[in-house]
Amino acid sequence: MTLTIAIAPVRRCITVGVDPARAFDIFANGVDSWWPKAQCDGASPFREMILEPFMGGRWYAICEDGSQKHIGRVLAWAPGRRLLLSWQIGMEGEPDPDAASEVEINFIADGPDATRIELEHRGFERLGRTGAERTRSSVEGGWPGVLAMYAEEVARRSHKPAVPEGRPGQMRS
Repeated sequence: MTLTIAIAPVRRCITVGVDPARAFDIFANGVDSWWPKAQCDGASPFREMILEPFMGGRWYAICEDGSQKHIGRVLAWAPGRRLLLSWQIGMEGEPDPDAASEVEINFIADGPDATRIELEHRGFERLGRTGAERTRSSVEGGWPGVLAMYAEEVARRSHKPAVPEGRPGQMRS
């Protein structure tokens, strides 16, 4: 008998001051404008982040040195409602879709000009115990900053001033 240990998902929630269709568009189609320009496995920084807008599409970065960094795949694409992505960052060797974790993002109307974004990063146990713990720890600390950058881009594009704490743009666990 094989025993599998479930590792708790990372959940984050943020509210932005636009409708769900616009929130989805900025998140998915505008990912290059707000995603952090990190390193490609210690090599060259990201130059461009690309999320192909269809189920089965690739999620990858083009690095300044011209190389590509595979991040994952689009598993579900429902504009204005839901985005499901595989996450293969941090996997050693060749990316294996069966061993990838998943990031689900739901866009939920929260009034006429607000959207609650609920993000769940899950499936860490697919990475094996060491990889699972390392990846979960990394993304748990990383998602708040990434979502804050997204919220700043939404505010910039909607031409709305920064929102006070407790209102759109505030991060919640």
